[in-house]
Amino acid sequence: MNASHSRFGADGTDAATFPTRESAVSGGHTVPATHDPAVVAEPPLSTSAARPEKVRVVTRRCQPEEEPQGRPAPGLVRVAPATAGATGDAPPAGIAYAPPAGLTVMGLIRLYWEHVVVYYRRPDGTESAEVDAVRQAVKPLARLFSNFPAGAIGPRRFKAVRDAMVAQGWCRATVNQQAGRVKRMYKWAVENELVAPGVYHGLQAVTGLKLGRTPAPEGEPVKPVPKELIDATLPRVSAQVAAMIRVQLLTGMRPGEVVIMRTADVADRDGAVWAYKPTHHKTAHHGQKRTVFIGPQAQAVIKPYLDDAAPERFLFSAADADRARRAKQHAERTTPKGEGNRPGTNRKRRPTRKPGDRYRTDSYRHAISAGCAAAFPVPPGVTGVDAERWRKQHHWHPHQLRHNAATELRKAFGIDVAQTILGHRSLQVTEVYAERDMAAAARVMGEVG
Repeated sequence: MNASHSRFGADGTDAATFPTRESAVSGGHTVPATHDPAVVAEPPLSTSAARPEKVRVVTRRCQPEEEPQGRPAPGLVRVAPATAGATGDAPPAGIAYAPPAGLTVMGLIRLYWEHVVVYYRRPDGTESAEVDAVRQAVKPLARLFSNFPAGAIGPRRFKAVRDAMVAQGWCRATVNQQAGRVKRMYKWAVENELVAPGVYHGLQAVTGLKLGRTPAPEGEPVKPVPKELIDATLPRVSAQVAAMIRVQLLTGMRPGEVVIMRTADVADRDGAVWAYKPTHHKTAHHGQKRTVFIGPQAQAVIKPYLDDAAPERFLFSAADADRARRAKQHAERTTPKGEGNRPGTNRKRRPTRKPGDRYRTDSYRHAISAGCAAAFPVPPGVTGVDAERWRKQHHWHPHQLRHNAATELRKAFGIDVAQTILGHRSLQVTEVYAERDMAAAARVMGEVG
């Protein structure tokens, strides 16, 4: 999604676009000076050398008691790099480099964003999920203190940012994670001498929210999907989505692993058990290898999608699913030939979104959500809160399927085997995924207790 089409949120605020700050010249950084009223800018989703990205801005005034004093004149402030001399080497002896004056919180966010979009990338060059997580984390900070000096964010103001996260309805664990990302930005700023070390040390003094001692709600634990919900949803989704659901149930793959399957990545196809090695996975940045073993049942699901003639092609294509859907609609057409629209004549000439060569984790999830809505429509007469409760009770997402597989593996073969198959680094993580067999525990105690 292009940044020019994104917003901070559904808060009703007006938004406009403006080009990003000018590129660094002669080794220096150009950052925005303070602006009145406070300007909140959303970092772009990606950077491009071909043309400058645009970012969304929202104007909102800070509280009167929080208004910064002594604002510099509006415009652009040149900030010299603090870690290099004029030639790019180490600073000359005897010269002390102080944090740049005039650097605002928004300026720091922009500088950090340039680091984020380069640093958080997968081996294939695509952005990792951490990029979007950082973008969401800095929004409350930018909304409250965008034109404050970057070094003016102490523990009290940081807790105000955290309170804003709670007010958005984020659960306690999410708030702690996102607050940690803001701290990480300031750690990076200290490392690059953009703020004084004491600023980061002050933020470290703010501990995470504790269970039962915060108004932030607790997130509901992810549970396996009841079998009857899966069975009812399968006929309501495309063949490609149904195949991915079955593969996840049989192998315990992550959603991000199943959507990127290619023929080239599936090895040992002459043996009884195949080995699938994803091009990237969740723990790749820790140096962990990931191999998914595929047994006969999952092989039967995957075989129709293997293409040795195009081994780099993704197995489960959203474009293929869309073509199949349109072909089915045409076959079921009741309008006589020669009347009505001809196939393809009522499509947009330049659609803003087209089906891709593969599903993404979000489009995969949306496809399942649509299948749930079709399989379990809200009963007539049910409205409001009761309708929302119905939808929630009859909705599930692909990450839950991994919990289904973990629970079955633990029940049949033990937690050590489940850990290896799921690719977890520790048994504690597998414990979260695999539901304990409480019925078996009660049965044992009935015999020995």
